[in-house]
Amino acid sequence: QVRLVESGGGSVQAGGSLTLSCTASGYTDSSFSMGWFRQPPGRWREGIAAIDRDGTITYADSLKGRFTISQDNDKKILFLRVINLTPQDTAMYHCAADWPSGYYNDYGAAHYWGQGTQVTVSS
Repeated sequence: QVRLVESGGGSVQAGGSLTLSCTASGYTDSSFSMGWFRQPPGRWREGIAAIDRDGTITYADSLKGRFTISQDNDKKILFLRVINLTPQDTAMYHCAADWPSGYYNDYGAAHYWGQGTQVTVSS
């Protein structure tokens, strides 16, 4: 059973930065897509970024530049570095894994989702 556990969230001031982590366990195939999406309070989910199984990275255009996705060499930890945080970045941040296209906005087809880590940005 694949398990995804996010960490690194918290409360930060606007302008600050965070690095979120997603640790994957319980799988044997290290080559599958992984990515991040978020759900702000009272709003629909939003794809952020993803790394396809071949290493191709895609981002939401509106978030590119402030958000950076990366992965450790063993492909078991996924990171999301976020800089210049604003209150509009307040959301539950989730990682997802294993979907066919590997495109950031197709996370809804992912086989595995984590429970999320909360990020709260105050002005």
